[in-house]
Amino acid sequence: MKALFGLLLSFVASVSIAQTSPVLRIAYAGSMGVVMDNAAGPAFAKAHHATYQGIGQGSYALAHLLAAHQLQADVFIAITPGPMQVLKQAGLVSSAVPVASTQMVVIYSPHSRFAADFSAASRGQKNWYDVLGQPGLRLGRTDPAVDPQGANVLLALQLAADYYHQPDLLKKVAGSLQNPAQIFTEPSLMSRLEAGQIDATIGYLSAAQSHHLPTVALPDEVNLANPGMQKPWYDRAAITLSNGKTLHVQPLVFYAGVLANGQQPALARDFVAFLQSAEGQALFREHGYSAPRGNNL
Repeated sequence: MKALFGLLLSFVASVSIAQTSPVLRIAYAGSMGVVMDNAAGPAFAKAHHATYQGIGQGSYALAHLLAAHQLQADVFIAITPGPMQVLKQAGLVSSAVPVASTQMVVIYSPHSRFAADFSAASRGQKNWYDVLGQPGLRLGRTDPAVDPQGANVLLALQLAADYYHQPDLLKKVAGSLQNPAQIFTEPSLMSRLEAGQIDATIGYLSAAQSHHLPTVALPDEVNLANPGMQKPWYDRAAITLSNGKTLHVQPLVFYAGVLANGQQPALARDFVAFLQSAEGQALFREHGYSAPRGNNL
C-alpha cells in the first residue's frame, strides 16, 4: 500500500511539473528539422526544465504566417535575410543574429536507379547537370515563391547555365519555374529521398549531412556559398516568377531572432544565445552546418 501511495505521489508530482513547465516554441526553416528537433531543442529544454515545440516550414511561408499573427512562436530561425526582413518590417523582430551557414549541393537517394551516375558525378567522371537532365529522373524541390531553398535551386541552375555555357540547362533540369511535378514541402524532401520516392534534389549540404544522404559538390560559382563572389558573380542571377516576384541570390546564412509577441521572452533570448554558444555551434557542426557568416540583421 505504501509503495502504491508513493507511486501515486510520484505521478502527481510529474504531472504537476509537466503542467508548469514553460513551453518554448521555435519556428524554423524546414531543412533544419534534424538539428532542431533531435539536438538543439531537446538539449536546451532539458537544461532549462522547459518543453520544446518545433515548427518547420519554408522560411517565407513561416514569416508571413507569423507577420499575419496566424502563428505564434518565441523564436524564428530562417535562412537568408529576406524572411527575417519580413518580420522586422512587421515590428515583430528588432534584430537577428547569424547562427550557421551552408551551401548548395546535389543530394541524391542511395536507392535511386541513377545513384551510380550521381556517384560518378561526385568523382568528376560525369557532369552533374547531365545526370539531372536524364529522362525519367524524379527531381524534387520546394516552391520558390514561399521557400528560399526553392528559389536557390533556380538561381543555382541559372548560374550553372552561365558557368558551364549550357543555355538550356535550367529548363532541361527544372522544366517550368514552378513545375508542379517537382514541388514538395521542404520538410518532406529528405524523407522522400530516404525512401527513394524521388531521385534527387538540389539543396543544402547541412540537410544532406543531417540525414546522412550522399551529395555531389558544386563549384563556388554555383553553390551560392562564397561571399566574395556575391557582387562579381552571384548578383548577375535573377529570376522572375509568374506572380511578379523577382528572386536574387542572398547569403546562405541561418539567422535567429526573438519574436516581440512571444510568450517566453527570457527563454527565447537564452535559446538564441545557446545557438551561438560553443555547445550550440558544436551541435550545428555535428549536423553538417558551417560556421555563421556576416553581420547581425
